[in-house]
Amino acid sequence: MSLTEKHADPNRLMDETEAADLLCYSVRALQNWRYRGGGPKFIKISARSVRYTYGDVMEWINQRRVANTSQAPNI
Repeated sequence: MSLTEKHADPNRLMDETEAADLLCYSVRALQNWRYRGGGPKFIKISARSVRYTYGDVMEWINQRRVANTSQAPNI
């Protein structure tokens, strides 16, 4: 499976390290967003296991896409 095919599945689960890498943020930032709100949707598998779907992370990114600095994100 190529890298493009791997990312094509919006339901593919990613751990927090992979999601943080995709977002170019730290794992700690994702942890803070989960606690405070504001980050991508996540799936809580167990008390210590969290996953993100590729589609949810991409949706979160796309909601923040703007054309200029005076435009507010569509969130």
